[in-house]
Amino acid sequence: MNAQHGEGVVQRNLWRVHQLKLPLDHTDGELEALLCRRLRLDPDQLRRWQVVRRSVDARRRAAIQLVYSVDVELDSAPALHGRLARLAARDTHLQATPDTRYRAPLRPLVPADLTQTHAPSPVVVGAGPCGYFAALLLAQMGLRPVLLERGRDVKRRTADTFGFWRGTRPFDPESNAQFGEGGAGTFSDGKLYSQVSEPPAYQRKVLEELVASGANPEILTLHHPHIGTFKLATVVRGLRSRIEALGGRVRFESRVVRVLLDPGDRHITGVELATGEQIASRHVVLAPGHSARDLFAALQQQGVALEAKPFAMGVRIEHPQALIDRARWGAAAGHPRLGPAEYKLVHHCSGEGLEGRSVWSFCMCPGGLVVGATSEPGMVVTNGMSQHSRNERNANSGLVVNITLADLEPYGARPGDPLAGVAFQRHWERRAFALAGASYAAPSQSVSAFLGDTGQVADPVTASYQPGVCERDLAECLPDFVVAALRQALPAFEGRLHGYVSAGGRLTAVETRTSSPLRIGRDPISLESLNTPGLFPAGEGAGYAGGILSAAIDGIKVAEKVALALCPQRAARG
Repeated sequence: MNAQHGEGVVQRNLWRVHQLKLPLDHTDGELEALLCRRLRLDPDQLRRWQVVRRSVDARRRAAIQLVYSVDVELDSAPALHGRLARLAARDTHLQATPDTRYRAPLRPLVPADLTQTHAPSPVVVGAGPCGYFAALLLAQMGLRPVLLERGRDVKRRTADTFGFWRGTRPFDPESNAQFGEGGAGTFSDGKLYSQVSEPPAYQRKVLEELVASGANPEILTLHHPHIGTFKLATVVRGLRSRIEALGGRVRFESRVVRVLLDPGDRHITGVELATGEQIASRHVVLAPGHSARDLFAALQQQGVALEAKPFAMGVRIEHPQALIDRARWGAAAGHPRLGPAEYKLVHHCSGEGLEGRSVWSFCMCPGGLVVGATSEPGMVVTNGMSQHSRNERNANSGLVVNITLADLEPYGARPGDPLAGVAFQRHWERRAFALAGASYAAPSQSVSAFLGDTGQVADPVTASYQPGVCERDLAECLPDFVVAALRQALPAFEGRLHGYVSAGGRLTAVETRTSSPLRIGRDPISLESLNTPGLFPAGEGAGYAGGILSAAIDGIKVAEKVALALCPQRAARG
């Protein structure tokens, strides 16, 4: 039996057991014994077993448990597997282990003879997770892509970005927390999970390629895996090396300013760089990230199909990590098998003027820092990041409110302007910059002061934001409805995470780059632009992903379409 990308395929003699729960201080022997009891096996019937997923059940703080999914290899005796098949029919937590190996749509690792296609190499724009995985997959299929990144390589980019945060280097609009090798995710917590359901083979492909490029193998089993900022720098260098070893080219400081179009049918013929250089290609993967505002404007002028889309904005909130640990883990806080605690909060607003508004935590960074993430001069943007160890004093998270298309209408140059969201973001980023003294410091305020309780709650949090903060009234740099929604949600969150308000906290503004404010339209089957053949919009900047994992998967999917368009005769069979 076979299926594209392995969905539904099972691996012979392997069974997967879910929901194996044990206390924090269990041993491997206890896990094996529980496994045997669940499967009604003698220990000598196990050839081997391997943990494939580990998560935490903290619903009862006095009895926190670890929850495992385990793959088990057994003897090939038909009677034994028949008994397990009958057991699996009654037990939803037992299944034959699915085969999640990725299968490329072209015969893999056969060098492509591009002279037969009469087409130049495919071009990938943007070296974030989407662009890098698109380029990697194309290279693995022998298609020798050219990857163009406007920013610098990760070593120089890191020096520029940290220098800006520390005040030792000026802000560089081409080398910062948004632009450069690795994309915006390089300076983040490096989370590798998504709320969007993706085929397991794609997810496994991304995780395995990241491990092969230098990530910690634990990401293959953790329920909420992350890499961390410094480790991400190593991983993106590893991805680059692997693409180049397969014949691909990676070029930095190569900013695409427009696409080149055939005047007859509008088919892509290449791209033009800021230097005036033109690079020919009839297949361009466009993965520029959510902050490529100048490129979005150029695409609009060239008539590429764009549309505004909803997103979210708000602030960063910080608490001492120890407070979050106690609120989530209780007496188990600090246990080495738990690590720094995370949280996820959502509040659906009510009352006049707030109908349809929600407030939620976004990109929560345990043991991390709040950092400057602007990509344009004269603006303040906040984001969060963590190292792999997550050992900084504070926890931080975005606390954001949904922005609708109706909210954007006053900011558009005309009704339905696809760049209205960009104008909205810029307006509030400039307000934050001016409010904090036009020095790239950020406006900041204690939670208690924001709620009007200045004399009742001490603020135990020292803001971690770099390049620095100024104490200001955040209502002056946020839309009124965002202020009202946050003021309604914060007390509600106190009821779900003790200390969130009562023990203090600190807000720093503004968080605007939660996702792309527009979508570059594409066909749902071919993944090509709706009106520009050969252009393949992809990833978070094009409006089709949200985070490292989903962006990387989208890059793979688009690369598959490009490869099939270039070399249909090499399509994999079976």
